[in-house]
Amino acid sequence: MQPSISNNTLINDIQIYYEIYGNGFPLIMLHGGGSTIQSSFERIIPLLTKNHQIIAIESQAHGRTADRNSPSSFTQDAEDVAQLMNYLDIKKADILGFSNGATTALQLAINHTQKVNKLILGSPLAKRNGVPDWFWGFMANASLDNMPTLLKEAFLKVNPSEDALKNMHDKDAARMINFKDISDQDLQSIQAPTIIIIAEQDVILPEHGKELERLIPNGQLAIVPGVHGEYYGEITTVGPDFMDEDLPVAMIEKFLK
Repeated sequence: MQPSISNNTLINDIQIYYEIYGNGFPLIMLHGGGSTIQSSFERIIPLLTKNHQIIAIESQAHGRTADRNSPSSFTQDAEDVAQLMNYLDIKKADILGFSNGATTALQLAINHTQKVNKLILGSPLAKRNGVPDWFWGFMANASLDNMPTLLKEAFLKVNPSEDALKNMHDKDAARMINFKDISDQDLQSIQAPTIIIIAEQDVILPEHGKELERLIPNGQLAIVPGVHGEYYGEITTVGPDFMDEDLPVAMIEKFLK
């Protein structure tokens, strides 16, 4: 499916790439770490475009978005989203995030409360204990060689630069290694109705989903079948038996009504 608009716009001193699909109340989509719009959301965008105007954004150093001479951070990514909303004259939107994009969505809801209508958080990480202990050792030893081939290919398809790919990988890994907990106070300040989606075989622990459901005042938790990102049709989860009807679109649409 082709977007009606695809563009790079100068936001906070870097060129931010975004795509717009469909019409209706805005739904901003924030991809996972190491990903692009297509590798996270290519399967689900056509299904959600039927009822929403989709604005899908690539974050700093990812895909077609430029980098800045500073480390990546979820707070900065959220500021980029907020300023792009201003540029597009979007006063308020629903926000859908996946993995790192869901953590960015949390920061947007904390720091720009008035811009967020409803939150859909796919596999969000808010605290270091939200993943198994092995995760942090894995990140400390992260190597581009170990990055999933499908994600590397998706990046190079839209940005054919091996240097840019390595830069993105290394910045993402550093961001995770240095990850700090989001405070209970900040999570409790989120006013937007929120659904937290965790897969049964997710890297995010179900206990973390329950903790977020408890801390976010209008939070609800959905534990769905599959692995990390399968509920969005993320590229590394799509097998030969994949069917659009297996995606929880009806649940998402019911929440957004």
